[in-house]
Order: sequence, then C-alpha cells, then structure tokens
Amino acid sequence: MENLQNSQIAQYIPVLMILVAAIGFAVGVLFLSVLIGHKGRHNRAKDTAYECGKDPIGEGGARFSVKFYLVAMLFILFDIEVVFLYPWAVVYRQMLADHATRNLIFGSMISFVVVLFAGYIYAWQKKAFDWKS
Repeated sequence: MENLQNSQIAQYIPVLMILVAAIGFAVGVLFLSVLIGHKGRHNRAKDTAYECGKDPIGEGGARFSVKFYLVAMLFILFDIEVVFLYPWAVVYRQMLADHATRNLIFGSMISFVVVLFAGYIYAWQKKAFDWKS
C-alpha cells in the first residue's frame, strides 16, 4: 500500500516542478524589468495616449447601448444551448437500437428544442434583438 501511495505522489512531482518554474519565471521577469528598466522623465506630452499621431479628442471609446450587451448575452445563451444538440446527435444513433429508449431520448430533445424556441419567441416579442433603438 505504501508503494502505491509513493508512486501516486511521485507522479505529481513533474507538475510541481513546472508550477515552480512558471512562478519563478514570472517573478524573475518582473524583477528583471524593474532592475534593468530605464527610468525616463515623465511629462504631460509623454503621458498622453497616442492615437496615430493625432491629439486625443473626447472620450477614449464609443459608448454602446445596454441593449447591445443584451443581444450579445442572448446570442451566447442560445449558442451554448444549441451546443447541447451535438452530444444528443452522437448518442441518438446508438439509442435507436433500443426500442425502450428511442422515444424517451427523442421526446427529451423535442422538449428541449420547444423550450429553446419558446425562449427565442419571447425574446423576439420583447424586441430584445433590436439593440439600435
């Protein structure tokens, strides 16, 4: 039993070595940057944002409507839900052979698609996809 525990713990030694090397590299590069880095003079012209040789005018980024983010979240939501169709399609062919589970798996996917479609219709009626207005 002790041999088994020692061998299982020994399998984690390379992972710990990589972890120590990664942390050591990150800390080393940061320390080297501070040590070697050039401390230049700062003034207002050097500290302003550089935009292709033009003086920056106005805000840095354009503002988006909150509805834009709502559309983006709805897209992600429906996209992720559709991803669940792939494993079902892979398993469905195998489950067709068993008559008892054939209708069960098909019915569960039909109910999933109906709920997904109902959510889509609800979002459409609430004009959630119209982010410009």
